[in-house]
Amino acid sequence: AKDRIALHIINSAEEKGILKPGATIVETTSGNTGFSLAMISIIKGYKCILAISDKSSPDKIDMLKSMGAKVYVCPASVAADDPRSYYEVAKRIHEETPNSIYINQYFNELNIDAHYCSTGKEIWEQTDGLVSHVVVCSGTGGTISGIGKYLKEKNPLIKILAVDAYGSVLKKYHETKEFDEKEIYSYKIEGLGKNLIPTSTDFEIIDQFVKVTDKESALMAREISRTEGLFVGYTSGAAFQAVKQYAEMGKFDENSNVVVLFPDHGSRYMSKIYSDEWMQEQGFLDSENMDDSLKIEIIR
Repeated sequence: AKDRIALHIINSAEEKGILKPGATIVETTSGNTGFSLAMISIIKGYKCILAISDKSSPDKIDMLKSMGAKVYVCPASVAADDPRSYYEVAKRIHEETPNSIYINQYFNELNIDAHYCSTGKEIWEQTDGLVSHVVVCSGTGGTISGIGKYLKEKNPLIKILAVDAYGSVLKKYHETKEFDEKEIYSYKIEGLGKNLIPTSTDFEIIDQFVKVTDKESALMAREISRTEGLFVGYTSGAAFQAVKQYAEMGKFDENSNVVVLFPDHGSRYMSKIYSDEWMQEQGFLDSENMDDSLKIEIIR
């Protein structure tokens, strides 16, 4: 999903003459967009500087560095307008770096456009127009907004269902149009939720939000990996946990054709949700959900 917006925004900047040879690409990221930007920067010969939240997994940070990106790790617990936040750090780096562009995915309409032009169209065509519901995690909101815009133009009855995290303001804002700072607190899930209101989210297109917990999302990702053979990431676990919750709320019936987007890979979370030690430290694994049959047996 993030490959699409990264390439779309970079191609657009090149076409407009904003992005010049040898330029530096700067961005704020939880990691997933950062991978795409780092990869495309290598291919196209650009430098890449990323401001990333300190709640992002060490695996993500190491992988970004291995792809040649310069990484600034910023505290996740500060307000969006704090000078130490990854939003403000990225802005400052852009201002101080000659021949650089700031992708600014949270406030870039091309984020929506990328998925309107590609992902939404593909979902419609690959389901033969029979899709009834789409479930997508909302962070920047570009993915869900672009998909939703395309699909609702095809069929206004299609339901666009969003996923938010506890500790994020998005669900409350969708329901009340009020930014409530009391909704903001620390959470573990990466790649969804926000402590600000991105303009790359079209809240009018989204029919409903549901919030998922850190624990249930982590356990769901592990379950999908173990039972379906899909090595999905933390955000993907959150997405499918939301599908489960929407189903329990009676949103689907036997005629529903539900599409859920898995935006990340499990390899980016080996030190977190796929580490029994980390899961136990968070209180996510106990005697009830620990599978002892998977313990490593050491032969001496």
